[in-house]
Amino acid sequence: MAAGPARIRRMKLHFGRREKITDLAEPAWGLSRYAFDQLLLDHALALGSQLGRDFDSEPTVIACGRQIADATRSRRLFGFKAHFDGPADDAVELFFFDQCYVGLNSVEGGRTNVCGLGPEDVLKRFHFDYDAVVAQSPALTARLKPLSRSMKWLSTGPLRFHQNFERGVSYLAGDALSFVDPFTGTGLVAAVKTGSLAGVAAARNTPVANYLSQCRAQLKQPFEVASLLRKAVNAGWADHLAGLIPGRMLFALTRPRR
Repeated sequence: MAAGPARIRRMKLHFGRREKITDLAEPAWGLSRYAFDQLLLDHALALGSQLGRDFDSEPTVIACGRQIADATRSRRLFGFKAHFDGPADDAVELFFFDQCYVGLNSVEGGRTNVCGLGPEDVLKRFHFDYDAVVAQSPALTARLKPLSRSMKWLSTGPLRFHQNFERGVSYLAGDALSFVDPFTGTGLVAAVKTGSLAGVAAARNTPVANYLSQCRAQLKQPFEVASLLRKAVNAGWADHLAGLIPGRMLFALTRPRR
């Protein structure tokens, strides 16, 4: 609470001129990834953890190592992100257009986090100028009009959505275990959940296979639903499906199981 997170109460989906608005089952807090990571790091250090980069032995828990895409060059996916200053809103919003999508939500300090994803051939048409990319959506352009970008665009990729439940010697967590399509908004949720499970498993010396089975039971459905939704987006069916599926059900289907 001292970090001053934004309050998120609604979800908005934009497909061209079509808009779907749903109240969240329970309010959420909007924090930037940097602020959230800093809170976790400070807490870990306060509990006696040691921060370092070089270790003599294989780490017990591996939470980094997102896989690089092996798709054909034109179909590779890239993500982009920036913070904007201006009026805040209590909704998390998603804008779908031209095989791309952009999500935004308010975070601490009155800022708005804007992040998107698109295929390489589309982004290349605009020379990876993300201001030009987001301008292709009239609804998104209108939403960003009262805001001003406060940092350079960050870009990452190529991205590959995957899950790795193969038995190994380390406890995989976060993106190293499951990298789900970001439009579901479950990346950080899954990272915290699997990181917590991995820490408990390591402390209790739980067999890695047992830990992975527990993670599979919680993360398999959201990954499969996200895969289906991505195919629907690419095929241009997402707006029709969104009209048929209740917003709260769509939200629940992409959450890790408790």
